[in-house]
Amino acid sequence: MIHSISRRITGNDADALDATQEALVAIVKGLHRFDGRARFSTWAYRVTTNACLDELRRRKRRPQPTISDSRSDDSYVAALAPRDPAETVSAKIDVDTALASLPDEFRAAVVLRDLVGLDYAEIAEVLDIAPGTVRSRIARGRSRLADIISGNQTPPRNRQSSQP
Repeated sequence: MIHSISRRITGNDADALDATQEALVAIVKGLHRFDGRARFSTWAYRVTTNACLDELRRRKRRPQPTISDSRSDDSYVAALAPRDPAETVSAKIDVDTALASLPDEFRAAVVLRDLVGLDYAEIAEVLDIAPGTVRSRIARGRSRLADIISGNQTPPRNRQSSQP
């Protein structure tokens, strides 16, 4: 379950494995600090979520690979794009890709609610935020996911300003 959460929050296998390892080490090292006020799983989810968010912060500091092809970026992307309509639809509905494009705070809340099944109070405890903030982040995260899956990836603020 820890790896599953890590995979969904980080968005790729390599970072998920790093976050999973960090979370497991932190759980073992911090076991003496578990005070029993919450369920063990809730505490472990909190440690895991923190490890994932730390990994995402580290990822932002890493240099991004660039395309060293003589073709333009558009032609390179077009060359890699699936040509079968079924593959195109499948690619748009890919939940991992959609989740990876969400801001970290929305992604963590949506993953903990919709994929792990924690209730709002547990998510508030895991993320150390107010329950109202949890509700807001889940609603906004789900809204953005719906936009991404439907093909409208422009954030709501930009959509309003781009209209005449």
